[in-house]
Amino acid sequence: MARTMGRLHPFLDHPRPIAFAHRGGSLEVEENTMSAFAHAVALGYSHVETDVQATRDGVAVIFHDDDLERMTGERGRIADLSWNELSRRCTKGGEPIPRLDELLSAWPGLRINLEAKADAAVEPMAAAIARADALDRVCVGSFEARRTARLRSLLGPGLLWSPAHAGVLSLWLRGWGVPTPRPDFGAVQVPTHHKGIAVVTPRLVRAAHAAGVQVHVWTVDEAAEMERLLDLGVDGLMSDRPTLLKEVIARRGP
Repeated sequence: MARTMGRLHPFLDHPRPIAFAHRGGSLEVEENTMSAFAHAVALGYSHVETDVQATRDGVAVIFHDDDLERMTGERGRIADLSWNELSRRCTKGGEPIPRLDELLSAWPGLRINLEAKADAAVEPMAAAIARADALDRVCVGSFEARRTARLRSLLGPGLLWSPAHAGVLSLWLRGWGVPTPRPDFGAVQVPTHHKGIAVVTPRLVRAAHAAGVQVHVWTVDEAAEMERLLDLGVDGLMSDRPTLLKEVIARRGP
């Protein structure tokens, strides 16, 4: 829920718009590496977005793809390797693949948006969040609603989450006056369009705000589009170009 006993969830309790470094800022530093997250933090970012996979032996790791080829040039799937095996791999830029617990402990104040990229990642991801006592500084989501549902069951009502397609559609329909159930999520994280249909519209933003839901939009890498969405009243933007997003927000002023 966005609010617990009247208190805004700490992840969302931040001056808006919230700027997210998508995968740490993948057009500026190699994505989903500790160097990328360090770059975002050095720019002053309080929020980053990233992805979680799991190794064969159940270690939650920061990695987008199911397989290694795009990022490392090697064959093989994350799920088929033990952590010991994966820890010896590096990205094409020579960066090690981080564990989720490593990221959570490196910057204790950093708020992290986490997407579960595989069913097998869910329980290791929940365990890492719980061990780090990080419920106040994570938001979780997935294109697969069952993964988010499982995370909610494992981590309890204090978990902030964003919905998959059905939840987004329900909120979108509320913008058109359709009496759908009141959202029980605190943030909706969406692209500007889906299959040619505009998702982020004035109606969606108004409906979300009326329900106490923040609207975060991904992935926005052009200044003009950042400006347009901020004029629309969205609450957060995720960008692969964190330096540009910082400049746009600074230029607009408080």
